[in-house]
Amino acid sequence: MFCGLEPRAPSGHRSLPQMKLLLVGWLLASVWAEAQDYYNLLGVGREATVREIRQAFKKLALTMHPDKKPNDKSAHDAFLKINRAYEVLKDEDLRKKYDKYGEKGLDEQQGGRYESWNYYRYDFGIYDEDLEIITLDRGDFDAAVNSGEIWFINFYFPRCSHCHQLAPTWREVAKEMDGVIRIGAVNCGDNGHLCRSKGINSYPSLYVYRAGQKPEKYFGDRSKDSLLQFSMHFITTTVTELWQGNVFTEIEQAFSSGVGWLITFCSETGDCLESQTRQKLAGMMEGLVRVGWMDCSSKAALCEGFQVNFSIIIILEDIQTIKNPIYIYTLLYIYIRAVKIYNQIINHLPDLPLLTKDTFQVGRLDCMVDAELCLSLYIQKSCLAVFKGMGVSDFEVHHGKNVLYNIVGFARESVSAHVTTLLPDNFPSDRKEPWLVDFFTPWCPPCRALLPELRKASIQLAGQMRFGTLDCTIHHHLCSMYKIQAYPTTVIFNRSSLHEYEGQHSADGILEFIQDLASPSVSVLDPESFQRRVKGRAGGEIWAVDFYAPWCGPCQALLPEWRRMARLVAGQVMVGSMDCQKHQSFCRSQGVRAYPEIRLYPSQPSPADTYMTYSGWNRDAQSLRMWTLSALPRVSVDLSPESFRDLVLLGPDHWVLDFYAPWCGPCQHFAPEFEVLARMVKGEVRSGKLDCQAHQQTCQSAGITAYPTVRFYPHLGTRRLPNVGKAHASEWSILQH
Repeated sequence: MFCGLEPRAPSGHRSLPQMKLLLVGWLLASVWAEAQDYYNLLGVGREATVREIRQAFKKLALTMHPDKKPNDKSAHDAFLKINRAYEVLKDEDLRKKYDKYGEKGLDEQQGGRYESWNYYRYDFGIYDEDLEIITLDRGDFDAAVNSGEIWFINFYFPRCSHCHQLAPTWREVAKEMDGVIRIGAVNCGDNGHLCRSKGINSYPSLYVYRAGQKPEKYFGDRSKDSLLQFSMHFITTTVTELWQGNVFTEIEQAFSSGVGWLITFCSETGDCLESQTRQKLAGMMEGLVRVGWMDCSSKAALCEGFQVNFSIIIILEDIQTIKNPIYIYTLLYIYIRAVKIYNQIINHLPDLPLLTKDTFQVGRLDCMVDAELCLSLYIQKSCLAVFKGMGVSDFEVHHGKNVLYNIVGFARESVSAHVTTLLPDNFPSDRKEPWLVDFFTPWCPPCRALLPELRKASIQLAGQMRFGTLDCTIHHHLCSMYKIQAYPTTVIFNRSSLHEYEGQHSADGILEFIQDLASPSVSVLDPESFQRRVKGRAGGEIWAVDFYAPWCGPCQALLPEWRRMARLVAGQVMVGSMDCQKHQSFCRSQGVRAYPEIRLYPSQPSPADTYMTYSGWNRDAQSLRMWTLSALPRVSVDLSPESFRDLVLLGPDHWVLDFYAPWCGPCQHFAPEFEVLARMVKGEVRSGKLDCQAHQQTCQSAGITAYPTVRFYPHLGTRRLPNVGKAHASEWSILQH
C-alpha cells in the first residue's frame, strides 16, 4: 500500500454559503467515519480482548453473511467491511497501526476474502465459549507457558475434522482438570506464525508445557481417560499416607514451615477420595497445605485420636486445630470433585497480613484505612503490585488477567526486572540517564502483551537504560503533553531528545531499536546531504533511499524493517531516508509521487542519474536486502566447460563455485548470497558460477545432483586431477542446499 502526497490547503476566502456547505460536509464525514470505525462495526469496545473480538465477529457473521442474504446485493460489501475489521483487530500489530493511523496505516489486502456461512457456524472459534479452556494467542502464549504452572495445550485448525472430533473430549478433560493444570487451546488458523514457531505441523497436536523444560507431545489415543492419565504424570506433589509411625512428625514439620494439612480419613466401608482425586488436590494446594490420607479400617485407634469415626476430610491450620479440626466434608455416599474441596479449603486458610506504609512485605494494603498512601501512589482500584525494595518510589503494578498463572508469572518477572510504574513525581522528563517510557492503557490488549517484553529488555539493558510505564487512563495530562494518540506508544527519553519506537512488540525489537539509536545504520538525508552524498557519490558506492512521510501508515510500518535491512547490508550498501513532509518541494523535484518510495542508486552515476525503484510486494528486511544486493556489481565469473577445466581443475587458484539452474527458485534466492561470499573471499579465493541447464553433462560429470550446490576447489600446490571425476568433486563439497 502507498500513501499519496498530502493535499495542499486551498488558499483564498470563502463565502458564507461555501462555509456552511463545508461545515455540513464535515459533519456528514464525521458521522460516516464513526459508523465505519472498526470497533463500532464489530460492536466491541476499544478494550476488547481477542476472544471477545472473535465472539462479536462470529455473531455478526452468522446474521450478515451473504449466504444468508442471497437476494441482497449489498450483503457482500457489508460483510467485507466487518471481515476487514475483524482481520485487523485480531492482530495486535495491525490493531496498533489502526489505532494510531486509521485505515491509511493498513495494507489494502486485509479482509479481502471470507469463508462460507457453514465455516463460521461450525468451524470458527471452537473453544471461544468454554470458560475452562483458555484460548491463547501470540500475545499471551509465552507468558502463560513460562508462568510456572503446567499447561496442556491443544493446537488445532478450524477446518480439521479430527480437531472437531476431539473438542467434546477436550472440554471434559478441561472440566476434570480445572484447578490442577491449565488446559489451553491455540487456533492455528488465526495464529499461524505462533504454531509454526512451535514446530506444529499436524492437527490436533497436544503438548504439555512446563517452565524451563522441553514441551512434551502426547502420542496416545484421544480418549478422556488416556488424556487424564497422561496429564496426571506431571503432577509430582506427594500425597502422604499417615500412620502411627509418621503422623505427628509429618504434621509438626509442616506446621513449623507455616503449612497446614488436608487429611482424608477412609472408613472401613471403603468410602474414600479416589487416589487420582487426592493427587489432584495435592497439585492444586501445593505450597498452601500438605495432603494426606489415613486408613481408619486398619488404624482405628489413631483415627479415634483425631475424633474421627467415619469417612471425612479435615483441615489442620496449625497445632491448635489438632484438637479442634475444621470439618470440610463427610464422604459417606457423596461424590466430591477436587475443585469443590479446593474452594472450601481456600475459604478456611488464613488471610494475608494487613500492611501499612511502614510494613511493606507480602500482604495486602487496605486503601480505606491508608487512603493517603494509596492516593499518593495513584491506586484507584484493587490491584496487585510488586515493590522492588526501594520503598514506595519503585514499584510495578500488575495489569494482566487476574488469574493465577498470570499473577505468578508477573511476580517472578517483576522482581528481577527493572520496570517502574511512573507517576508525575518520578516521570523522567528532565533526567540525565536515558529512559524508555511505555505510554499505555490497561484495557489495550497489545499494551498488556508488550509489558512482559519490556521486562525482558530491561534485564538485558540493566545499568544502561531505565524502563518505566505510564497509565494514560490515570495520567491524562502527561500523555496529552507528549501527544500520545495510540497505545502502546513507546518513547526513548535521552535528555532533550525523544525517539518514538516503531517496531514489533518484542524484547528483541526494542533492543534492536536502541542499538540503532546508539549506532545509526540509516543516514538521515536532507536536500544538501542528498545532493552531496547520493548525487555526488564516489565511484563504487551504492545508495538505497527511502522517501517517506511521518503521517503515512505504510511508511511507519516500513521503518523498523528499513533499519534492520540497513544493518544487514552494512559495509556493502549505503542506506538513507528522506522526510518528504519536511522537504516536500525537494521530493517533488525528484519525482516522488507516493510514499514510501524506495530507490536504489547504482555505483556508477550516469548523466541522467538513473535509479531502480522497488516494486516488490513484501517490504520485510530480508526481501529488501535481497533486492538491494541483487544490484551490486558481480564479483563471480560465469564458467563454461572449457574454463571450468582450464581455470578450476588445472589452474593455480583456489575456487568456490555455485552450480545452479536458471529455472530453480532457490538458486535465484541464493544468487545474491553467493555474491556476498564472493566479495568476502575476493583476493584469496576466486568465485565462479556454472549453469547446469546449459552445461548439463559437465555438472553430471562433477556429481551435481541438486541445485544450488556450492563446492570449494582448493589448489594444493600441485595440479588437480586431469578429469572432472565425481570422487574429486564430492571430496570438496562444503555446502549443498
